[in-house]
Amino acid sequence: MSRWMTTILFLVGSAILTHWVPFSDFFRNVDTMVHELGHAVATMVLSGEVLYIQLYANHSGVTYSYIESGWRTIPLGLAGYVTASAFAAFLFRQYGKGKLGVGFVAMSLLAVVSLAFFVNNSFGVLWLIGFIVVNGVAMLVPFPFLRKFYYLLVAFICLEESVMGPINLIYMSVLDPTRAGDASGLSRSTGIPALAWAILFLIVSLWCARSAIYSFMGKGRSRQAGRPRWESQA
Repeated sequence: MSRWMTTILFLVGSAILTHWVPFSDFFRNVDTMVHELGHAVATMVLSGEVLYIQLYANHSGVTYSYIESGWRTIPLGLAGYVTASAFAAFLFRQYGKGKLGVGFVAMSLLAVVSLAFFVNNSFGVLWLIGFIVVNGVAMLVPFPFLRKFYYLLVAFICLEESVMGPINLIYMSVLDPTRAGDASGLSRSTGIPALAWAILFLIVSLWCARSAIYSFMGKGRSRQAGRPRWESQA
């Protein structure tokens, strides 16, 4: 089976199975949080000013900021979806290395930074507090299988959301290009159709998803283990 087919099957299976897990919707805002933080960090790197971030119960979010018009709006527009896709791949990479603690700390740290510096609406603040508490409990629970289950649940939901976001963006780009979120903003800045940007986001997300799935399946470890070792003797 090809790598791409394996990736697609895992994504479909994840989308089906995670919806059966009670309270799984709670964790879908992790992807939103990372997406909006991507915009916020890009704004600061590009010498802009972040006003605040808002997270909503429908798993959407928005980053309000000031930035000089021109080329800076392009990396700013790209940052959200690319960061979310890369973060999902990062979580699986840490799983593949057996370093769940690094992934747990990364999730908690991003939530703390969001709460302390950026998010200001009621739902967003309450969700972040809840996530920090739940994540902390899961990280310290004395049952390894529960820690692993929780970690993979969040990781797979992040992965699923990172791919579904661009798919929804493609749909909106066809239906109403002016309402296609970041793709619409990039279209206004560059003159390139929103659909083209949405497709680019999907390509990036699928590429990261493929890397994530193969980290989960342990392909990186198996290749390393099977690599011949060169030994020299004096």
